[in-house]
Parts: sequence; C-alpha cells; structure tokens
Amino acid sequence: MSLIIKELMQIGESALKKAGCMDAKIDAELLMQFLLSLNKQQLFIKSSSLLDEKSCEEYFKLIDLRSMGKPVQYITGEQEFMGIPFKVNEDVLIPRQDTETLVEEVINEVKSLVSQKKIPGGWFQILDLCCGSGAIGISLCKYLTNVKVTATDISSKAILIAKENAENAGVSKSIRFVESDLFSSLRKGLGTTKFHIIVSNPPYIESDVIPTLQREIREYEPMIALDGGKDGLDYYRRIIAESPAFLKPNGMLFLEIGYNQGTAVCSLLEESGRFNNIEVIKDLSGHERVVKCIKTS
Repeated sequence: MSLIIKELMQIGESALKKAGCMDAKIDAELLMQFLLSLNKQQLFIKSSSLLDEKSCEEYFKLIDLRSMGKPVQYITGEQEFMGIPFKVNEDVLIPRQDTETLVEEVINEVKSLVSQKKIPGGWFQILDLCCGSGAIGISLCKYLTNVKVTATDISSKAILIAKENAENAGVSKSIRFVESDLFSSLRKGLGTTKFHIIVSNPPYIESDVIPTLQREIREYEPMIALDGGKDGLDYYRRIIAESPAFLKPNGMLFLEIGYNQGTAVCSLLEESGRFNNIEVIKDLSGHERVVKCIKTS
C-alpha cells in the first residue's frame, strides 16, 4: 500500500512511542530523511508526496529496528559532532553534544596560547586518548590550523572507523591513529615524544550503573568504552599517573567527566602532586563536564 509521507511518519512516531522511544517524532523524521536521502527542509517540502509500497516497507523496517532499541545513529550510520558528520557503528560510542564542551575548551586554550605567543614556532602536539570514532581529535584538526594530533584507542575496529572519518573530514594529514591501551603503545613506538595537551573522554560509568542505563546504551554501545570500573574512576587514575611522562613542561590535561565526578577527579589530581591550576568546567546544561589542569614540572 502506498502512503503519504506525512501520514507514514505519524504511523512511525506512534509505533516508536509505544516502544518507549523518548524522541519518537524526531526519530521518525530522521529515519525518513535517511530513507529518502533528504535533509529536514527537503523532507518538509515533500511531506505531502505519495511514497510507493516498497519504500513504505523499507521505512517500517527502520522503525522496527528503532523500536527494538537500536539507536538512530547506528541505523543511519552517522552522527554530527561539532558540525562535522561522523561515521558510527556499534564499534564506537555515539559522539554526544556534551563532549563538544571538551573540544571547545581545548580550542579556546590553543587559540589563547597562540595569541600570547607561548608556543614559539611549531605545531601544537595533542594526544587524544580513547579516541573512538575520532570525534575529538578530528574536530581539533578541523578547527585549528596549527595542531598535530595523535589519537589512540584500544579497539582496532574503532581505529579503522576513526581513520575513515579523518579522511572524510579532510584532516588525515594532521592526525595519526595508534592502537593502544592508553599510553602502552606510545612507549614502544614514539620514544620520547611529548605533548602540549593530552585530552580524553575515557570510560567513566560505574560498573554497577551500566545495567540501569537506557537500553540504547547498554545493549548497543561498546561496553569497553563505557565501563570505568567499580567507582568509574579506573581510567582517570591511570591517565593521571601516566600522563606527566608524556606532557611537555607546563603541558595541559583535559578530561571529560561524569556529572558527579568533578570532586573525585580533582582530588585524584591533587593527590598526585603533579598538577596545578585544576579547574572544573560546566556544560550548557550546567553539569560538571570537563576538568582541566597544568603539569607542575
């Protein structure tokens, strides 16, 4: 049976609401945009058009996938971050707007240092740990002209996606990817390389909390990129302990954190005795989102 696009989306929205999808209307529209290769404005213009039976069936298949909990981004294979389209699948976390706060902080810091001429002649060397899809490092390369980024991830599958995203974004010459469990491969392959900035959005969810997360997260996103250990701080401990050896004098560390982890992560930094000027940055929702600090020596 052929149906009008607008009516078809209403049916899709209703099905998604029954399945417990929070943004049923938005998801129904996004899936139609994906099916027809249209942007939002084009879809609005064509919303009164008749869709053939085969296309209707394909749309219902997409709605069924979303009804089972599969995130829209994994269905369409794409998520926008910092205005850049990124390929995503179940091997990488879906980049989230919250993380744009982290990227914007690094961009502002680099631009400030450039304006103050505190990095004379040369490139900013930046290390992106736990890079996943490459969203952080690629965005830094896209919006800064004077950076060289090394991006690491423990997952070889994630590295492949990140490389593809870098190529698509036109920044592959400014970023290199290394399969590594945090710093482990850097010790072997990069010798005495030091970085001006280390940035990371590591796994930080408490192990016991993961079963309580939305099904879209707990059933589809990679567990290795979510689980931060019993208290969610395992990766912060490792990064704080090991990063001074990879930072230049007065190098900076930027960490994304969970909304309730600011005090704990700041305490870990203070206890290490290796960092000062420790600061917590809030995101647009007013939640603590980023901790930044400077290496003491």
